[in-house]
Amino acid sequence: MAIEYNVYCDESCHLENDKQKAMVLGAVWCPRDKRLEIAERLREIKQKHGFTRDFEVKWTKVSPSKVGFYKDIIDYFFDDDDLHFRGLVIPDKSILEHEKHNQDHDDWYYKMYFTMLKTIFDPNSRYNVYIDIKDTLGHEKVSNLQEVLCRNAYDFSRKMIADIKRVQSHEVEQLQLADLLIGALSYLHRELSGSKAKEALIERIKHRSGYQLTLNTMMREEKFNLLIWSPGGRVWS
Repeated sequence: MAIEYNVYCDESCHLENDKQKAMVLGAVWCPRDKRLEIAERLREIKQKHGFTRDFEVKWTKVSPSKVGFYKDIIDYFFDDDDLHFRGLVIPDKSILEHEKHNQDHDDWYYKMYFTMLKTIFDPNSRYNVYIDIKDTLGHEKVSNLQEVLCRNAYDFSRKMIADIKRVQSHEVEQLQLADLLIGALSYLHRELSGSKAKEALIERIKHRSGYQLTLNTMMREEKFNLLIWSPGGRVWS
């Protein structure tokens, strides 16, 4: 029987004209039958630090008073063998040449989503993909994204990519975890500074992952997988 996974996707600075140089897409995934256990453990960490169980983990909430809490969240991610992360960084959106490649920003965006997710997908498994409802993907775009993913993964019967849904991040612990990891990558690649707390968390991720977060990991890295994309690279392979 095929293993079924849940994949929780988030994004940062993805709009075409948001005046942000770097864009990040990312996903946290885990076996579907482990999702409730993982969510409960994350809620327990919140309670341990004096937060309510429904406190929303977000990169924008990182502050000096919460740095110990967020370090515990990061450590839990790296300590739990059922949790995995895949990140895709586009360092400079300003150099994209959509007309040259006969595409618009939406077309390119779908390609980037496939590039981000293709390393996760195993044709012998099934996947349910969840995307934060706050993002630009409306119902029609979600349908288009599923069509693109299935077509390019040769999953015409949709046996591998079972479903793609929009969800509220404050209701899904794993999506909050994705927000935290993507936020760290975005902060680093946008070359921001001034927050000792955020810089401490980035250093924690570097230490626990064993990577500097500025170069590609091995393609089959299963825990913290990272691709720094360049326009000269082959998008679909």
